[in-house]
Amino acid sequence: MILRTTLFAAACGALAASAAADDETDKRFTAERVFDLEFAADPQITPDGRTIVYVRRSMDRQKDVIRGDLWTVDTRTGAHRPLVDGGASVSAPRWSPDGTKLLYRSTTEDGEPELRILFRDTGDSLSLATFDNAPREAVWSPDGMSVAFTMFTPSEGPSFATPPKAPEGAEWAEPVRVFDDLQFRFDGAGFLEEGADHVYVLAWDGGVARQVTTGDGDFGGPAWLDTDTLLVVGNDAEDRELDPIESEIYAVELSDLSRTALTTRDGPDHSPKVSPKGNRIAFLGYDDEVLSYQHTRLYIMRPDGSEVQELTVGFDRSIDAIEWRDDGRLIFAQVENAGEIDIMSFSLEGDTGVMATGLGGVSIGRPYAAASFSVSKERRPTFAFTSGSPDRPSEVAVAGRDVNPSILTDLNGDVLPYLDLARIEEIEVPSSAGGLPIEAWVALPPDFEPNGTFPMLMEIHGGPYAMYGPFFAAEIQRFAAEGYVTVYVNPRGSTGYGEEFAQLIDLAYPGEDYDDLMSVVDALEAMNYVDPNRLFVTGGSGGGILTAWIVGQTDRFAAAASIKPVINWMTMALSADIAQIVRRHWIREDPWENPDAYLARSPISLIGNVTTPTLVMVGEEDWRTPAWEAEQFYTALKLRQVDTALIRIPGASHSIASRPSRLIAKTDNIMGWFANYDPGPRDPAETPAEPAAVAAVEPAPAGE
Repeated sequence: MILRTTLFAAACGALAASAAADDETDKRFTAERVFDLEFAADPQITPDGRTIVYVRRSMDRQKDVIRGDLWTVDTRTGAHRPLVDGGASVSAPRWSPDGTKLLYRSTTEDGEPELRILFRDTGDSLSLATFDNAPREAVWSPDGMSVAFTMFTPSEGPSFATPPKAPEGAEWAEPVRVFDDLQFRFDGAGFLEEGADHVYVLAWDGGVARQVTTGDGDFGGPAWLDTDTLLVVGNDAEDRELDPIESEIYAVELSDLSRTALTTRDGPDHSPKVSPKGNRIAFLGYDDEVLSYQHTRLYIMRPDGSEVQELTVGFDRSIDAIEWRDDGRLIFAQVENAGEIDIMSFSLEGDTGVMATGLGGVSIGRPYAAASFSVSKERRPTFAFTSGSPDRPSEVAVAGRDVNPSILTDLNGDVLPYLDLARIEEIEVPSSAGGLPIEAWVALPPDFEPNGTFPMLMEIHGGPYAMYGPFFAAEIQRFAAEGYVTVYVNPRGSTGYGEEFAQLIDLAYPGEDYDDLMSVVDALEAMNYVDPNRLFVTGGSGGGILTAWIVGQTDRFAAAASIKPVINWMTMALSADIAQIVRRHWIREDPWENPDAYLARSPISLIGNVTTPTLVMVGEEDWRTPAWEAEQFYTALKLRQVDTALIRIPGASHSIASRPSRLIAKTDNIMGWFANYDPGPRDPAETPAEPAAVAAVEPAPAGE
């Protein structure tokens, strides 16, 4: 096992002493501290590299939402000032090609979505247009005269009857809803209105937006090939619902709206970026092998779709968020790498390099790897990015050959230095399943001592194809502040460790993830960090699945909390918003033809083994892992007379913690449940208990 301390909490002793109250609890990361947090998102650097505008996100106590304001930072002097704040929440800033104007998204006083233009020289702004539906993915044309964007476009839905007209003043029931699409609801959106996403073009000084894509399929991701041609991403195949990850890149001629497919392979092609000279298109995608996970790869092609070349041959990491260098000789990309996020360069000849590291911090609740960056148009470019660390949420940072790598903001300097934050240690543990190295991070309570008396809380990430890292996370800090040695792990299946590592769970999930996680628990017990009788486990989504799977395999945990889990893959494949992905890519069987393939991977098959008190929590408007998944587990546990409780969160989608009060409710209810089953600390003078044996329990056969 490898142990290394990555970063200590940034609390400065002198500052803390000057600001601390007599009551030590004032220095803990308590529930209400969530409302004090701020973090940076979407930093956009001007073409000349002099100014960064970013979205400064904060918690609105009155409205219980995360709002956004626009602030600027001077990359040379560090001058930091508001640009657009105090009004409506704003987002998605984008500089014009000459850097004189800033496009951003806002809402009117009446709540209508709008695009606005701000002039850099005067600070004046004007409303470009207002819309019935929110515009997204706005991009400037190369000459700065137009803007392309994506917007949902309603259409007529199916109907089999014309209802009679209700008398004036009558209180008739709502009309029936008729659906004929495979995907008729989506998490965060609810029941889908009839229509599709389409791309529009609008002059920079206003007017009427022109719709440039049509049809029943969705189109988006616009990029300008030149001032007369747009690239868009979509799928206009007749059977597109049966292959939901399929997409192609199309060229749309604005003169006549003719559409030509530039890619035609079986697999997702997306995120086109046109080189500065317009002679190459970079894009992302892969050849679909119908697996549950594949790396996203980087390609280039000619403007007509010819001479396709992969630039990531032999590079074993997935690619995200690409940008060209201004001379068109390098492409920069965001890359997950073993718990870290880097900006890497890829030459047209296939050479690679690291341009910046330490990105992250945008996921405020749990320590997911999430970040963004932009690059200036200079010969020696400057990178602006969100910087993440264990002791603070994302800040604005810069790097480049002509600038000193530095963090330019300190958004929580008025709060976090005065608190006793958890210290984060990184460990690497060989898994009991094949010796695979498993990376994990341990958040240690402020009063921690390695005396074997502390409770342990394991928090398991979702996805399952996702990655945790050494990033600040409010939920982790809350658990540690209440005395839990809190561990979070990247078991097999996590991204950032190579395609083979991720694909180990293909047709085997959940499975040996269990061994990876239990090996980390064994290591913490062997280090005398935790009391074997005070072990607790929780996780959301994929982590909820694994939590439910764990309590079906072992009784070593005092209590568990399974958050928004999948409990029955058959009902998931027939009712979730990603049903066809579950059926086609994850299980690769029809549930009516081979139900055993679904049941063997479902925690519901292990109900007969569960004795651990288990809380179940889900959002009432969760359509990713619908509420009936959690309810099946809850009902089955009740029928078996296992201690359980069900928490339904009104109005919440799969993103339970998207509002500050819900984040608080989630963590506090988990800890409240665990407190009911905590036997309390043993005397450290006693001989430590032997680690609990890990039960090897096979899934119950189908039908039993």
